Amino acid sequence: MKTICLYFQIHQPFRLRRYRFFDIGNSHYYYDDFRNEEIFHRIAEKCYLPANRLIADLIAGSGGKFRVAFSISGTALEQMEIYSPELLDSFRELARSENVEFLAETYAHSLASLGDAEEFRAQIKKHRDEIYSLFGVRPKVFRNTELIYSDDIAEPVYESGFRGMLTEGARHVLGWKSPNRVYASAVRPQLKLLLKNDRFSEDLSARFSDRSWNEYPLTADKYIARIASTPETEQLFNLFMNYEVLGAMHTAETGIFEFFRAMPRFAEENGISFSLPSEIFRTNGAADTVSVPYPMSWVDEEKDCSSWLGNALQQEAFRQICRISGRVRLCEDRRIGQDWIYLQSSDHFYYMNTKHYNLFSPYDSPYDAFNNYMNVLSDFMLRVEAQFPESIGNEELNSLLTTIRNQAKEIKLLEKQLERLKKNERK
Repeated sequence: MKTICLYFQIHQPFRLRRYRFFDIGNSHYYYDDFRNEEIFHRIAEKCYLPANRLIADLIAGSGGKFRVAFSISGTALEQMEIYSPELLDSFRELARSENVEFLAETYAHSLASLGDAEEFRAQIKKHRDEIYSLFGVRPKVFRNTELIYSDDIAEPVYESGFRGMLTEGARHVLGWKSPNRVYASAVRPQLKLLLKNDRFSEDLSARFSDRSWNEYPLTADKYIARIASTPETEQLFNLFMNYEVLGAMHTAETGIFEFFRAMPRFAEENGISFSLPSEIFRTNGAADTVSVPYPMSWVDEEKDCSSWLGNALQQEAFRQICRISGRVRLCEDRRIGQDWIYLQSSDHFYYMNTKHYNLFSPYDSPYDAFNNYMNVLSDFMLRVEAQFPESIGNEELNSLLTTIRNQAKEIKLLEKQLERLKKNERK
């Protein structure tokens, strides 16, 4: 039986205010609160709130047969709490349904997996804990920032306890293989992979409202019929996209909400079900392994990471922020920890992209984005330097970090022993 795995990404960064050279050392607040609030309210009204109502209706109207997965970055969750508590409540309502699954990702929607394995693990844990705190569920499946994946990334994901992960079904990686199967990591065969079906996903996310497209207008019955007509060996269709597809990237006037409203009915008529990622991983073995020596993502035709780290500006900014990660993790200052998370969002590096015009950038040019970010980062580094000076060598710092980690492990061990003694005493 053919099944659709529908997944939506939700992320909003904390955008930076205009931060000039003369602000360095004088002002430690970096964010454009007005722009952040305005953008979040606009997208919540056009997309998030009506889309959540639609998802709830589809679950109820299908008798529980409709299923959908979400990954929501930590920065997006924080903005929900600040700007739209009713939106967070609507996600809590969806969380109570067994038809909705929340995936884990990096808390900051960061590029940590490409440069700092320890920070990558720390953000996974932070995000996992936040999902449990807000929704009462522990994510079983991982989805990295912008579906970034490589053989090197598989190891820390597996070590973090995940046995399933979502990523891109890039042609240069798959070759003749189909994205419509479950695969396994070549370096960690116990880690299963779901690969995005680019054609069927992009029909909705990129082409749906394009009047010059030869398939326009795309209707739900035609779309489902195309899935149903694929060879019998093709049983799994991974439709991965941004949640903004519903109402923002394609406005309500394009008929996108009506399209999704009709999907479950036509899917049922064609014998096609909806499945959650964890269900697919639980019931399906891997058809083959996939080796990805170089990081891939779901962005642009290249499906690589050049949109974030493809030029000298981006690489220098990323190098600088990675350079101080060990010192930041030693800081107990709450504001430094918060700024550290916000400054790692991949959006800051995407705004420095020189490959193509960036419709979502708040800056006049990539160079403007770089200068503003580096001014902010310079001030942030001064604050970190005040707590842990550069005069403390890396060897000394690593020794200090090792001591702290060992102490943390010893504390956990003692806490477990204490808990066992208390239980024995109660008996």
